[in-house]
Amino acid sequence: MTCVVIVGLQWGDEGKGKIVDHLTRYSDAVVRFQGGHNAGHTICVDGKQHILHLLPSGALQKNIECLIGGGVVVSLRALLDEVQQLSSVGIDVSSRLYISDTCPLVFECHRLLDKAREQKRGKSAIGTTAKGIGPAYEDKVARRAMRLGDLRDWDAFVLQTTELFEYHNFLLKHYYHSATADCAKELEFIAEHKDMFISWSAPIPDRLHGLQQQNANILFEGAQGTLLDIDHGTYPYVTSSNTIASNASCSTGMAMHDIDYVLGISKAYTTRVGNGAFPTELNNEIGEHLSTRGKEKGATT
Repeated sequence: MTCVVIVGLQWGDEGKGKIVDHLTRYSDAVVRFQGGHNAGHTICVDGKQHILHLLPSGALQKNIECLIGGGVVVSLRALLDEVQQLSSVGIDVSSRLYISDTCPLVFECHRLLDKAREQKRGKSAIGTTAKGIGPAYEDKVARRAMRLGDLRDWDAFVLQTTELFEYHNFLLKHYYHSATADCAKELEFIAEHKDMFISWSAPIPDRLHGLQQQNANILFEGAQGTLLDIDHGTYPYVTSSNTIASNASCSTGMAMHDIDYVLGISKAYTTRVGNGAFPTELNNEIGEHLSTRGKEKGATT
């Protein structure tokens, strides 16, 4: 068995997706361990471009188990869209997808709050993707998040989700003076697909332990890059999760001593999405040339 962690060494967009896709051919399972659908991994296979935001990049390879660890915040809408998009081109990932029971959920109220905050900051805006990732992680730390496993008790889920929306909508209306989120609409969508979401829910540490017992090769995939790490990056212009390799262990329950190798991905030049310090920026023809030749278009932004 070999366990390899893939991380970005810059600000993200280093080309991790294609490396993960390539190495998945020699793996039995690939695990996404942090971030949310604010990530974007672009992979071209046989002339077709696929953009993945939540699913591990290895999803394009057949018969590979795709796992999402508890350190990932999950938008159920974004997840379903992604699964359906792959299904429409003949890639079935639904039957081999396992998502941690403990993944916090990203709701519409999180997205609206993210957007309202950026607008209020004005020129001091961080440059988030406005996907609601930061507010979702805040709810996790504040111990009020709804998690994927909570769907198994629907009545309790409805009650607690309603309370969560009321909390955030109060801020949206009375502090940010912006539009509020429709909880009933969100619950209607989740109820429609609840059984499918529950079928994907799994205790990831147990599943990884089982793979270890089978001597499987496991690939751990990070999102964004090291310089966007919430603790070690260019704070406050960072993402809301730990992007460094050690979080692969925290997010999934895999022991540190079981990680065999960390592969850092970089490119010959540096780019970053959003705002923040970037002293080597080339606002000239050379920068434009690098951007054009490198196809530097953010998959999410």
